[in-house]
Amino acid sequence: CMEQPADGEDAPPPEPRIRDFREFARTVLGWRFSPKGFAGTPDAPIPDELTLPLPDYGETLRPDFAVRERDPSDGAPPWQLLVQVLPSGRDFDRVPSGPGLDASPQGRAERLLRATGVPAGILVNGYSLRLISAPRGETSGWIDFHFADLATTAGRPLCSALHLLLSEQRLLALPRDQRLAALLHDSRLYQNEVSVRLAEQVLHALYELLRGFQYAHDSSGGALLAEPLAENGDRNDVYRGLLTVILRLVFLLYAEERGMLPTDATFVRHYSLSGLHRRLRKDSADHPDTLDHRFGAWAQLVVLFRLIHDGAPGHRTGGAVSLPQRRGALFDPDRFRFLEGRTGSGSRQQFERLHPPRVPDGTIFRVLEKLLVLDGERLSYRTLDVEQIGSVYETIMGFRLETATGQSLAVKPAKKLGAPNTIDLDALLAQPPARRGRWLQERADRTITEAVTKGLRAAATVNDLHAALDRVQDHAATPDLVEPGALVLQPNAERRRSGSHYTPRELTEPIVRHTLAPLLDRLRGDGGGRPRPEQILDLKVCDPAMGSGAFLVETCRQLADALVAAWEAHGGVPELPPDEDAVIFARRLVAQKCLYGIDRNPMAVDLAKVSLWLSTLARDHPFTFVDHAFRHGDSLLGLTRRQIEALHWHGGQPILAGFGVREAVAEASKLRRQIREADETVSDEQVRLLWRRARDAVADVRLFGDLTLAAFFEGAKPKERAARLAAYQEAILMRQARQ
Repeated sequence: CMEQPADGEDAPPPEPRIRDFREFARTVLGWRFSPKGFAGTPDAPIPDELTLPLPDYGETLRPDFAVRERDPSDGAPPWQLLVQVLPSGRDFDRVPSGPGLDASPQGRAERLLRATGVPAGILVNGYSLRLISAPRGETSGWIDFHFADLATTAGRPLCSALHLLLSEQRLLALPRDQRLAALLHDSRLYQNEVSVRLAEQVLHALYELLRGFQYAHDSSGGALLAEPLAENGDRNDVYRGLLTVILRLVFLLYAEERGMLPTDATFVRHYSLSGLHRRLRKDSADHPDTLDHRFGAWAQLVVLFRLIHDGAPGHRTGGAVSLPQRRGALFDPDRFRFLEGRTGSGSRQQFERLHPPRVPDGTIFRVLEKLLVLDGERLSYRTLDVEQIGSVYETIMGFRLETATGQSLAVKPAKKLGAPNTIDLDALLAQPPARRGRWLQERADRTITEAVTKGLRAAATVNDLHAALDRVQDHAATPDLVEPGALVLQPNAERRRSGSHYTPRELTEPIVRHTLAPLLDRLRGDGGGRPRPEQILDLKVCDPAMGSGAFLVETCRQLADALVAAWEAHGGVPELPPDEDAVIFARRLVAQKCLYGIDRNPMAVDLAKVSLWLSTLARDHPFTFVDHAFRHGDSLLGLTRRQIEALHWHGGQPILAGFGVREAVAEASKLRRQIREADETVSDEQVRLLWRRARDAVADVRLFGDLTLAAFFEGAKPKERAARLAAYQEAILMRQARQ
């Protein structure tokens, strides 16, 4: 079936290809195209149930071939595979120009699969075959088989894999639990298991990064982390900074594999994480004894982080790399200055010379190994749902930074995804032998077995304790004893109570669908037609405890689908940016205009923003486009405008009647409305200016409300609260009088 392209044909450089897919399927895959098993032949044409008419675009999505389900029962779909044969050399991922649906062949195939409920599809362009899985309510996945590879001796395993997946025996002869649909379903289930195990490895990566910065701090003579570790400093800034690094790395791995970052040789070789990982892996194999005495990898990461935040003008200025500005808090160089080796409170200066922390290359290699390799195999972030990325990050939230007072060891809790508790073995040894088991059990969040308890009682040294705890210690977190004075992470009280919660997409999808259904039904009205686009974009959905944003991400998807349907029913899709199709454009509009979220954890807010950015695939847009709607705060606390004017939680006579509270709130509301209504003609700089003005407008109002609430919670009794409130009221009135 293989042949070389004829001279003069418009095709990629000469390489083996197939000209006739039907002949390839018959001779290689064993498809006999009998009417009982296949459609798309003269004897069995494609039925209407496998087509998707798109009258607004003047076309109908239709496969060229289809494979039946041999015994569709128990609610299984009657079809298991759709095949679309494209013109020779057609790019699977490029959106064609001209009239019709504005989507790539991959996007069209996914839309047809989800509309028909068929579990899998195939795209063929003569040079490659792509197997696609696009189940409803889940992220699509695919695998490519290049015929040039299959035609080589080294490609025989790939050829065998293709045959094992798509032969007629696999599709029609084997028992149902061994057919393609069952394999894809089991793969989805395993993907959830992978995300859980990856989450545990990411926690270990955080510990590894902490040890690397401990080394850098010691190498600097105690200067690197001196400010946050000082008595009047906030040592948890170190934890939050390292947490931010892990999130940056996870985001970049996802973005690289989704094609959202440059793919040219210069970027991949000198800036990308995948390129850095390959170089460090080679160094680890060639020079394993010196990897922890080299210090160039962290400097490369600092450069990459700045590139993402600031962008690179690239070809406009003769540079080799072109990147848009992302901005946002996630990659802000001034947020955690110690990550760049900077001290003091000043902002960065243009062209300033940096001295990056001396974090060993071995640390960076082990961190990337934890993020990229599972059971010896390279992980693919491309097929992970955004929610799964969020679950990975949620695992490493909820800690505080402490300094070990004695020789210590991290011990696993009983929860599967619980956080290791660092136990002071010197303090444990000081306990009476009969009390050691209970003392450890209270601090380790787990039941201590009788055998371990017996070993603890008999221990005379720290090494004896270490040996007794061998069955429960977390080797991956602290393979050796942590010496006194070392930095350690301890789960806070809330973390110990709740652990890590992952909300998979198979749960968020039906919950959001049932929540939105009555709302969308009301918009349809008595006529039952499609809601109008402006009605959908006028909706407001708020998650008051959003965490990583899993429910908001799913809401974004479903409202975007409704918006696309509304466009198709009421006049077509608006003009699209060059880097987006209709679905992606709709998701970004919904994220910017309809979604709101609050969380008490500021790091969770960062994660939710990135989750929305990834779900909208806003390749050329900054991170800041949802800053106005995703906020750090407490949803259970707040005051009305009347309570703020009265400077009292009970309301009453307004004390601040002439202080412009109403006018400030009205001004902020007007500016926020302008942000929501901003279109493509409004630049990111203009949007950020509007958001800054909105925050400035209510700065005093927020201060008045915060002080009122502070007075309430700082006093244990009504008299104490009243005294505290009176002091704050007097201070506010005096401040305003001076102004």
